[in-house]
Amino acid sequence: MIWDGLVFEQGFRADLIVEEKVLVELKSVDEISKKHYKQVLTYLKLTNLRLGLLINFNENLIKDGIRRIVNGLEDQ
Repeated sequence: MIWDGLVFEQGFRADLIVEEKVLVELKSVDEISKKHYKQVLTYLKLTNLRLGLLINFNENLIKDGIRRIVNGLEDQ
């Protein structure tokens, strides 16, 4: 992968990229932490995508485990 003129030998692996528009990162953790948000935001920046979904399957209701992350917005 090449980013900003730098060559990365081992690129990241997004869980899903839908229609080249939405990046989806899947987790199964007790609690979503700040590092998970930062991971998705970094992936969004590297791919020049604007929208990401962080989905935690370790919730009683899946709707409670979905977080929307937008590249370019601050204080998410």
